[in-house]
Amino acid sequence: MRQPLQAMRLMGALILGVSCATVEAAPARYPDMAPVARYRMPDRAAEVALARSAAPAVISRRAQVLVLGRHGYQTAVAGHNGFTCLVIRSWDLRFNDPEFWNPKIRSPQCFNAAAARSVLPRYLERTRWVLAGDSIASMRARSRTERTVRGSGKPAPGSMCYMMSEGGYLNDIVRGPWRPHVMMYVADMPAAKWGANLAGSPVFADSTSYEPITIFMVVVPRWSNGASAGGKTPGD
Repeated sequence: MRQPLQAMRLMGALILGVSCATVEAAPARYPDMAPVARYRMPDRAAEVALARSAAPAVISRRAQVLVLGRHGYQTAVAGHNGFTCLVIRSWDLRFNDPEFWNPKIRSPQCFNAAAARSVLPRYLERTRWVLAGDSIASMRARSRTERTVRGSGKPAPGSMCYMMSEGGYLNDIVRGPWRPHVMMYVADMPAAKWGANLAGSPVFADSTSYEPITIFMVVVPRWSNGASAGGKTPGD
């Protein structure tokens, strides 16, 4: 059985959990940014489809869909239900993650209106920094300023996100998707309050990747396309 934080590292994110000790000890396999073209998907329709696969079709078919352009994300499909789906790239990881510049990472996620308004802008802004050629040192400093001086980063009440795509590639450890799950964003909430990170619990928590946000991740049994995720128990 993996340790809870290691299991979250396999998710790659956010969004996404991180195994602090294991990741930081790993050699840097992607020391520099690859050519921008390697992060983009040449087939716009394929990117829309992958983004929509983050959530069940009953949600994603009416959601706004964003695709990565030359200078940032652009609206490819207008939404009608408040949700926003997109494919997250590697720079959503922590700045010291060895896969921060991994051009293979594709993480489909679908945010509800509250999260799209209060959580997603952090990633969209970082994307603009990356595509403008900012260094990691510069982005780290700008992120610190946003958080401490401007007080940004607090999630709106009810912020959540679907991450149920079977077609994602979260990192070179899992070499594909992790497990289907739903994420909730809460400000400064101890993991113990939700019974997270305990053996046998379906709930994981990451309080470091999106400070001051705690991301609670609840594992679900099926991918967004209805296929079974298999017989793994929550601690696997």
